[in-house]
Order: sequence, then structure tokens, then C-alpha cells
Amino acid sequence: MPDYSEEQSNELEALESIYPDSFTVLSENPPSFTITVTSEAGENDETAQTTLKFTYSEKYPDEAPLYEIFTQLNLEDNDVADILKLLALQAKENLGMVMIFTLVIAVQEKLNEIVDQIKTRREEEKKQKEAEEAEKQLFHGTPVTIENFLNWKAKFDAELLEIKKKWMKEEEQAGKNKLSGRQLFETDHYLETSDIHFLEDAGNNVEVDESLFQEMDDLELEDDEDDPDYNLIQPVNPKGNQF
Repeated sequence: MPDYSEEQSNELEALESIYPDSFTVLSENPPSFTITVTSEAGENDETAQTTLKFTYSEKYPDEAPLYEIFTQLNLEDNDVADILKLLALQAKENLGMVMIFTLVIAVQEKLNEIVDQIKTRREEEKKQKEAEEAEKQLFHGTPVTIENFLNWKAKFDAELLEIKKKWMKEEEQAGKNKLSGRQLFETDHYLETSDIHFLEDAGNNVEVDESLFQEMDDLELEDDEDDPDYNLIQPVNPKGNQF
């Protein structure tokens, strides 16, 4: 028959040496004690902590010890429930051997996870708060003061001056590049077949067939005074007389 008392006594001695600052004996019959378990420090030196109370059953370690959360720090109700479930699972898996050290180590790892979750929750809360502030700012805008109005006006005037300078520079450049009427005329490809172009290509040496005008002298042009329209087509001098 196993000597449960001896196994329990040996484990108590080992636990006291492992946790000298956090191990406290509450009673000797039945053996009852507490161990305070603290997580590693988080980003802002945050910690989660719990004090576990254990009581040996008569046939421990063949039976699971009794356990409870004695005190807690930075733990939510769901965190406490998770720790109790973890203790139950570990106790069941380690029946037949002393297990308090194993249970404490499992709880400490769980506390480390909880600290990481606290960090994540706070980051999400911060982001949500920033989003709400940004949305509020979007609807309400920035209050106008004399100072921020003058700053805005100075910036606006500077931007307007730059735009005006750029526009004047472009106008000046456009004036320099503007072609005269003759330049436009000479550069227009459509005018390549014009009379002016033809005259320039010919060197202004235009030959006139004078015989065409001589033949006009042979034409007999008679004045028909009897024509009712004759007076209408005759030139009149300033005194009203016909030439």
C-alpha cells in the first residue's frame, strides 16, 4: 500500500525550497498551503497574478488535490474560469504522481498569455478611440481661431502668388514665341500653292503677252444712244454732264 503521507511530505519540502517567497502553509492536517503565481512583466510592466490554494486529499497523488483561486490581480472572470479548467485538465493527466509543481507551471504560462491579451486589448481600445476621435473631428471640423485663420490665409496667399507668377511667366513666353502675320503666312503649308508663292518662285519675272491687249484695239465698240439703258451706264462728270 502506497505511503501517501510520505509522498505528500516530500513534495511539501520540495515546494518550500522552490518557492521560498510565495509558499505559505495554512494547515498540517489535512495539509493545506498556498503558492502565489505571477506572470512575466508585460510591455508596461503589467503583471497578472493569482494565489492558488491546494489541499491534499487522503490518497493524493492517486487522487487529485483540492484547489481554488485564493486571490487574483488583473484577472477577468473569464480568466479565472480558464485557469480552473486548466487545473482540472492537468490534475487528470498527472494522476499517480506528485503534480503541484506541474500545475503551478501551467498556471504561470496561462498568466503570461493573459498579459499578452491585455496588451492586445489595450492596443485595440486605443485604435478604436483614435478612430472615434477622427470621425468626430470629421463631422465637427477644426474650430476657427484668429491664429489658425491667419496661418491659413498666409499659406493661401503664398500659393496664389506662385500661381500668378507662373501664369505671367507663361504669358510672357507665349508673347515671345508669337509669330507675326507674315510669319504665319509664310509658314502655312497651304500657301505653298498660292499666287504669292508662285511669284516668289518666279523671281517676280512675269511675262505679259501684249498681243492680247493689241487685239482689243481692233474691236469695234459702238455707242448706242438709242439704247434706253445708255444713259445709265455712261459716266457723268461732277456737273451732271455726260462725258
